[in-house]
Amino acid sequence: MKSFNGRVAAITGAASGMGRALALALAREGCHLALADKNLQGLEHTRALIEESGLPPVRITTQMLDVADRQAMQDWAARCMAEHGQVNLVFNNAGVALSSTVEGVDYADLEWIVGINFWGVVHGTKAFLPYLKASGEGHVINTSSVFGLFAQPGMSGYNASKFAVRGFTEALRQELDLQRCGVSATCVHPGGIRTDICRSSRIDANMTGFLIHSEQQARADFEKLFITDADQAATVILHGVRKNKRRVLIGRDAYALDLLARCLPAAYQALVVFASKRMAPKPRTPVFETNDESRL
Repeated sequence: MKSFNGRVAAITGAASGMGRALALALAREGCHLALADKNLQGLEHTRALIEESGLPPVRITTQMLDVADRQAMQDWAARCMAEHGQVNLVFNNAGVALSSTVEGVDYADLEWIVGINFWGVVHGTKAFLPYLKASGEGHVINTSSVFGLFAQPGMSGYNASKFAVRGFTEALRQELDLQRCGVSATCVHPGGIRTDICRSSRIDANMTGFLIHSEQQARADFEKLFITDADQAATVILHGVRKNKRRVLIGRDAYALDLLARCLPAAYQALVVFASKRMAPKPRTPVFETNDESRL
């Protein structure tokens, strides 16, 4: 797909971050938009930004949506088809983060993150794939993460969901290549992107004193890792779609960690453990008070 003009794109997580940036970038190219998010206020703000930008008018529909809800996703896909007449691209972009130890993580939190990060991608792919094929020219773009290539302690649920997206999308791409049906797929692996994911993330209390000093400091440190602007990320993703790339890395941090995992596929874990020990909270040395005066 070399041009997005006149095409129709469905985007989840469109209320902020990369989803909003993708919507704006596609609108600039004359692409019609079906936007979805749980945050209805943010979703309408995205619509307003596009409509007030002075760009050539495109058709925009919005839907408040929980991507973890399979039936809701199927209903939205059918609505997109009915309202737009076709769907050419689906960006399964919605995602959340979770920090916890494996031993201490609550099953409900694991179900929450897997429901959004992995099942949301599965639901979006399966709901829209028949419509993409019917269009004669389509593309599935699934957002994994650099942590779908490289694991880290305290993020087992996030790593698991993003590794799953990678495996699912790579298998999908191979099937589509074999079918020669006019539809393709790309897996996106962003590094630190300046989005709202930090504010929506969950940090379990078991991380305090283990890998972080406090939740507040952890969020502040996490945001320092966001080195790539969402607009830059959208540009890279759309370039990858035009080039029909199987994998898209975003940010120099993503390239660095991908290289490390390729060069040291097992040994990199020891390096991560070493670095984590250096950054982890240090146990405090007890201070004993005494009334004795120092003597010469």
